[in-house]
Amino acid sequence: MMLPLLILSIALASVSSPIGMSRQALVVKTTSWTSSQGLLQRYERSSGTAPWRSAGPTFPVVVGRNGMGWGVGLHNQNGYGTEKREGDGRAPAGIFKLSAVFGYAPPGAYPWLKMPYYEAYGALKCIDDPRSSHYNRLVDAGSVAADWSSCEDMRRADEQYRRGIVVEHNPAPAIPGRGSCIFIHIWKNPESGTAGCTTMSPENLEKILRWLDPAANPVLIQLPETAYRQLRSAWELP
Repeated sequence: MMLPLLILSIALASVSSPIGMSRQALVVKTTSWTSSQGLLQRYERSSGTAPWRSAGPTFPVVVGRNGMGWGVGLHNQNGYGTEKREGDGRAPAGIFKLSAVFGYAPPGAYPWLKMPYYEAYGALKCIDDPRSSHYNRLVDAGSVAADWSSCEDMRRADEQYRRGIVVEHNPAPAIPGRGSCIFIHIWKNPESGTAGCTTMSPENLEKILRWLDPAANPVLIQLPETAYRQLRSAWELP
């Protein structure tokens, strides 16, 4: 779906940069709102007001099988277009904080890692039931009362969650139905669209994990090309 240019133009008049003082940004761009494939470029800057510079080459990523829909994040929620909803097969569009890393290995397995780390053990679940009081939260299923009818196992039978990054889409207090359990993780393959996450090769994911620094307030900027061009100036995008 194309953004209504009039709606977007009106919204731009009152939008300030949602990036704030971030000094690291992952920029994912796709060719359209319905595309499931895109390119990722890392950017960094020396201060919150310095110019952005690229940090390494671009590489391919896979997003939602149905493309993107506007998510809930650091950006202004002005109803630009189609919103991401639970189960819609869309990745969230917008700007989102990157808060932590998770994986199958125990804590301390990656001494080079600077981000907070959570081990994805068997009881760790991400709750995707909008009716649950734990909606869009990672919980230990053995230590909380289960009030959900569906959840996502963080310790999967495959390699896709061997390493991943938590994307702060629809953060607490989560809006029921606006989407949950959004991560950056290892892809199934370069062609298969996701339920809403952003995926890539394990080699490229490791490059990002070694680079991310919580002191730099890293963010994910994820948009189709058309929206990126329209919002670049107002949002002070790289």
